[in-house]
Amino acid sequence: MLKIELLESFIAVAECGNLSKAADQICRTQSTLSLQIKKLEESVGQPLLLRDNKGVTLTDSGKTLLNYAYKMMQLNSQALDDLKDCQNREIIRLGVPTDYITRYLSSCLLEFIREFTCIELVIDTDVSGNLFKRLHQGEFDLIVATHWLPPAHGELLFERKFHWVAAKAGNAHKRETIPMALYPENCPIRAQVFANHQLTMRPINVLLSTPSPQALCMAVENDLAIAPIAEFRIDNNMQILDPVEHHLPVLPVFNEALYLNPNTQTDATQQLITLIKANVENLAEANDN
Repeated sequence: MLKIELLESFIAVAECGNLSKAADQICRTQSTLSLQIKKLEESVGQPLLLRDNKGVTLTDSGKTLLNYAYKMMQLNSQALDDLKDCQNREIIRLGVPTDYITRYLSSCLLEFIREFTCIELVIDTDVSGNLFKRLHQGEFDLIVATHWLPPAHGELLFERKFHWVAAKAGNAHKRETIPMALYPENCPIRAQVFANHQLTMRPINVLLSTPSPQALCMAVENDLAIAPIAEFRIDNNMQILDPVEHHLPVLPVFNEALYLNPNTQTDATQQLITLIKANVENLAEANDN
């Protein structure tokens, strides 16, 4: 093993070309420096210096080692600097809707983690209604959340349209009591389904509640239920249902926006916000199925 202390002494000797001058430069005695060079030569099994009355010069092995010594000293210095920078490690607490976490990870969050290695990004997922509540309770520094109302206290990222969807050539949507697969309680999409359901419409039977869009899509494709599905997730195995024709609650256009905890904003959270906003187009178009 090549010790950093020995390499530091070796570099000083190589640069000064004289043991006495090198000893003065690194504040060691000449005898101590000579002993360190001897230990280094024993470690590599090669003579590193040629000594004469004029001073010292490097052997071929010495020249090879010098190149490595510079690199190792640079890495040592960089490691110490990085560790020093990370002593006051900052934590950012981010909330993201459960059904969109894959999309945010692939579009921008992994990029942030890769770039800012001295920041711990703590990501929690939940339905939007719970994210709002937890933000106000101080659990998050910022959240991304879905709502049907304009984001009065947030910053709009993009709008998302949902459709009632049934299996192509299926029968679930024809039943007198209509079977539904919905997002869980406190999800704004589910809330709007019941808020807009009228007595003149067919009764609802919720067969599945899940935060997983994949599970909703599978329930639809297997003709178990109908579901409100984001437009970008609708595929050839599904058919869009007109809410008026099929006596279903009308779904509003939903928005996805950033909401901040004003008491915890730092330069780092602003960097994350900037990155999310820069990826708005990718986020809006990405399909995480």
